[in-house]
Amino acid sequence: MSGTSPEPDRRIDRNLFVTVSGPPGCGATTLVEGIAEALDCGYVSGGELFREIAAERDMSLSQLIAETGESEEIDRALDRRLRRIAEKWGAANKAFVLESRLAGWIAGNRADIRIWLDAPDEVRADRTAEREEMTSEMQVREVIEEQRYKSYYGIDLSDRSIYDLVVNTGRWDAEATLDLALTGIKGYDVDADEGAFDTPDFEI
Repeated sequence: MSGTSPEPDRRIDRNLFVTVSGPPGCGATTLVEGIAEALDCGYVSGGELFREIAAERDMSLSQLIAETGESEEIDRALDRRLRRIAEKWGAANKAFVLESRLAGWIAGNRADIRIWLDAPDEVRADRTAEREEMTSEMQVREVIEEQRYKSYYGIDLSDRSIYDLVVNTGRWDAEATLDLALTGIKGYDVDADEGAFDTPDFEI
């Protein structure tokens, strides 16, 4: 989490459980850090959990990614960790942010606000050019993951209906994207809420 303090007008005193999801290069990590600073709360990233699993197994990220193609056990192990975190913070009545591609689905009705970020492929490729994965490898993994989630849980990641806010981060920079998210969080009125799209739990 960034050590800088958020601008005074960005501080929000709300006990909301927020999820942020999207493909690699969408800007999710930056947004999560900004939301967590504004809410003065903790956050967990699916990428961090994936790296934890790799370290526990004494494997590189590339090795672990390759192994996920051989067995569903690693995907499910990650998703079980995410589910436990969602269950904890969904019942805590405290502010928290959970980020992963599947966070909105896994948190389901426990989340107060679910956000999906995306950007055109070429934009995301430029943003991830310095990462360990090659762009082509990243794109292949995205397709494979979508197929896995459909196979494992019956989830269609192209279905954006469960999200309360969907943002194309290719149109706004990180600061403007954060402002959009915080406007939604600050303006959320529980009493005026007429209902999120229901997301039933699924077995992991």
